[in-house]
Amino acid sequence: MQVLDLGDIRIHWHDGGDPGGAPVVFLNSLGTDLRLWDKVAARLPPGWRTIRMDKRGHGLSDCPPGPYSMGALIRDAERVIDAAGVTGAVIVGCSIGGMIAQGLAVKRPDLARALVLSNTAAKIGTPQIWADRIATVEAEGIGALADAVMARWFAPPFRASAEAAAWRHMLTRTPAAGYAGCAAAIAGADFTATTARLTLPVLGIAGSEDGSTPPDLVRETAALVAGSRFHLIRAAGHLPCVEAPDAFAAALNGFLSALPRG
Repeated sequence: MQVLDLGDIRIHWHDGGDPGGAPVVFLNSLGTDLRLWDKVAARLPPGWRTIRMDKRGHGLSDCPPGPYSMGALIRDAERVIDAAGVTGAVIVGCSIGGMIAQGLAVKRPDLARALVLSNTAAKIGTPQIWADRIATVEAEGIGALADAVMARWFAPPFRASAEAAAWRHMLTRTPAAGYAGCAAAIAGADFTATTARLTLPVLGIAGSEDGSTPPDLVRETAALVAGSRFHLIRAAGHLPCVEAPDAFAAALNGFLSALPRG
């Protein structure tokens, strides 16, 4: 277990893979912890160093009172990467993790040499949608949202599996303050203008059954960056890294292999 004390917050993170390899930083979705990437990290080829973290309010990281700003989430990721002593990482972000990745690439281009934007967008939902969700969590707990969230996360065959129950538990055991705090960060974020100014390699990945960030939304976000690529994973929802790890890893590994090493 690795815990980084940043002074104002303690962040749980994991440093794995090849210690001398090229770095890949994985950033999680709302309501999940760094285990989101277990299957994908296990499918990376040799020669890559993997850095994962639980964002504030999630997993084993501290859960300060909310609401959180997207700037605070970006700063947390920035400080973890700095503490790991790496630059020029490939940043892989799912959902809110993809939003953090976009902001990080703008703020600290030295830390990001390429982006993989999975099931995310420059702007997700509307302030009212997120305000309603926050109000429900604060009044009734995350369990009140769980069935609807699972329907967006996974296609029906996976939702019927035993594994899906574990992901539901991960969601409902997320601190309500952490979930609501990060939801507030999403509500206030719009990276459309800044992402359009990026010039680094970008791969967008979407799930055909995603009820949170439909494929067209992911495609439009990736297309903001000239020369970007887009990959659709069929029969998968909002978390294809969990539901279809072979397909996700194949797309990711193809993108990584095309990047110049150095």
